[in-house]
Amino acid sequence: MSDHPIPPDHADPESGERRILSPGSPNPRREFLRSAALFTTTAGALGGGLELLTRRPGGPGSAEAQGAAFTRPARPLGPYDTSEAVTPYAQATSYNNFYEFGTDKSDPARMAGSLKTRPWTVRIDGEVRKPMTVDIDTLQGWFPLEDRVYRMRCVEGWSMVMPWLGFPLAALIRRMEPTSKAKYVQFTALLDPKQFPGQRQPVLNWPYVEGLRLDEALHPLAFMAVGLDGRVLPGQNGAPLRLAVPWKYGFKSIKSVVRITLTEKQPQTTWALAAPQEYGFYANVNPAVPHPRWSQATERRIGELGRRKTLPFNGYAEQVAGLYRGMDLRRFF
Repeated sequence: MSDHPIPPDHADPESGERRILSPGSPNPRREFLRSAALFTTTAGALGGGLELLTRRPGGPGSAEAQGAAFTRPARPLGPYDTSEAVTPYAQATSYNNFYEFGTDKSDPARMAGSLKTRPWTVRIDGEVRKPMTVDIDTLQGWFPLEDRVYRMRCVEGWSMVMPWLGFPLAALIRRMEPTSKAKYVQFTALLDPKQFPGQRQPVLNWPYVEGLRLDEALHPLAFMAVGLDGRVLPGQNGAPLRLAVPWKYGFKSIKSVVRITLTEKQPQTTWALAAPQEYGFYANVNPAVPHPRWSQATERRIGELGRRKTLPFNGYAEQVAGLYRGMDLRRFF
């Protein structure tokens, strides 16, 4: 999950059946996500609320009750989808880096009930002709929701395959009409120690900030997710709105976004400030450039035994390598 890397004193590089959902009509999906989020906010625990919402009449906790939301015949693979097996939902939602909840992999799932995702607004400002603050339901209502099955490679040396639901980041940026000065996009996550207990500790300089070059943000693979595996996005995975940039290490894919700012200068991002010798601004997946404390040549896919080779740009080189033509990727890591 767009996982933050572990800090130096926590470093640990070792740290079923595929179900792809039918795209269906965008309106019912959006209404499902909105209703689910409203319900779970009232319930006070996102995971528990989702379980209630997705049960079939087979009894609480029954095998046939799990994952009922949008269980439909498999759809054809889209142009941006990987054909690799999707990471099981239980693993994708229980093994996470989200330091706002704590530094252990189990902390996000355990603590995510403290996050209230309604009401939620996103401020869009900076070098745009249409700055505004928009409600999350209004924002996601602007766009048809799409399925995207993406690889996710954590800088720590593990990976997953995630079935996101959301919309292209480019669609949002174009709606805001960037000015000629816009060169970068800065993302800011929620700052609220009451909801994010991890922010009570100075593990990082809060709030969490990430950024992309404008051409990266406009690439068709750059995606804003509001759902996972056909369900409303769980708190531990970055609810209610998160970035998914599959050719970069997971810490670039910021969670729980409250502000998107177009800038003329390169943003000062959280991990690049915390450990600039280890985490660069670009953070493109590159097996040829090791982390100072471990190799990036291989990765451990969650749910599998052994390790597999890491692919340049996480397997998306054909689509994105041209963005970096002529750049020294060892220097601009």
